[in-house]
Amino acid sequence: MSLWCDKYQPKTFNELDYRLEQAALLQAVVADGDFPHFLIYGPSGSGKKTRIKCLLHALYGDGAQSLRIENHVYETPSRKKVEITTIGSNYHVQVNPSDAGIYDRIVIQELIKTIAQTKQININEQRSFKVIVIIEVDKLTRDAQHALRRTMEKYVSSCRIILCCNSTSRVIPAIRSRCLAIRLAAPTIDEINGVLQKVTNFEGIQLPIDLANRISEKSQRNLRRALLMLQTCATQKLPLTKDQQITEPDWEVYLRDTARMVGEEQTPQRILQARERLYELVAHCIPAEIIFKGLLEELLTNCDNVLKVKITHIAAEYEHRLRQGSKEVFHFEAFIAKFMCVYKEHMLTETTGIDEEFE
Repeated sequence: MSLWCDKYQPKTFNELDYRLEQAALLQAVVADGDFPHFLIYGPSGSGKKTRIKCLLHALYGDGAQSLRIENHVYETPSRKKVEITTIGSNYHVQVNPSDAGIYDRIVIQELIKTIAQTKQININEQRSFKVIVIIEVDKLTRDAQHALRRTMEKYVSSCRIILCCNSTSRVIPAIRSRCLAIRLAAPTIDEINGVLQKVTNFEGIQLPIDLANRISEKSQRNLRRALLMLQTCATQKLPLTKDQQITEPDWEVYLRDTARMVGEEQTPQRILQARERLYELVAHCIPAEIIFKGLLEELLTNCDNVLKVKITHIAAEYEHRLRQGSKEVFHFEAFIAKFMCVYKEHMLTETTGIDEEFE
């Protein structure tokens, strides 16, 4: 059984259900023939990869849908072997160089060089270039981004680059200035409801309006997440009812329990327990940024407005350290210890009316 989010993913611009004005803009760019580098960004589940797929179909037709998986091995100056997996067709390649860690610069330089020197099959005069789709470009190191900037200038005649990321805040200005930036906002609740109703109609299932609204709200405006929730509900029980329980991912429940443990008791033993639980999430490949964001949101639910400001400033500092460092658990543990210190001090001040700093 295939996932509905993949089964019903639009393949052409005419099949899109929302942000149609941006689809028209992309179609106009393709028809013009002067195809630039693209930087497509927006929150998770907003449809970035779907638009890229539609863009490739408009460029090359059905040939861009014939995909194959390839493994590439590159050698660093220290003789270390770096293996990277790509997905592509005769006309384009999709890669996530951040999978190579600190060696992403080698992948950027060698991969683009190899693709630019290889001519595509059935070459068209107006489409004489290949397209390289780079995912999560905001997670690339600074060296890799500067290498990408130089490489995309050098091989502009033989290849075009489409960059995809959640935010441009971590993309260097030199890259942003060389691309046509397209921001995709998250779909609204009504737009998600419309897609859910459309999918259930194709599946021959009746979807209650109340259940569709609850799924849309719990998905946090992430369309892919909403479709996964809907398919889970349909797998568990048919016909669908308006009061049916929506299953949340296990890791979210686990993270919520961890935040509750930290808020209930501020002791060294509780720090150790929280560290072990967060390490478990990291070991199961949950991204560190998502863990940090979810942890902060849960911790703030038990704080007043004054404490929320303090905790948010502390979280911003430790999130920055998290991005600069390599061991996520260390930064999680440091943030939890700092939170416990500030939270306990604030609660003591609220109880006794005495600020410990001025005793």
